[in-house]
Amino acid sequence: VFQLIGSLECYFTNGTEKVRFVERQIYNRQQYLMFDSDVGHYVGFTPYGERNAKRANSNPEWMDDMRTAVDTYCRYNYEVFRPFSVERR
Repeated sequence: VFQLIGSLECYFTNGTEKVRFVERQIYNRQQYLMFDSDVGHYVGFTPYGERNAKRANSNPEWMDDMRTAVDTYCRYNYEVFRPFSVERR
């Protein structure tokens, strides 16, 4: 059985003041590739992940989209998830 997982995560500190976007690529329970908006580029953890990181980091249009994901993905969806996450106490 093979398992491929892609994960998109948003971390909010103090509302939308400090937002961090993280994309993880996992194959058979081993993370091989990660993008962190605080770092600003892809990082590979295996030889396959390093090849994919190099390919993604060399594509300027793709990297611009990933760097703006904090606004287009996280902050955009914050109001949708806020009632379930922040206001639930």
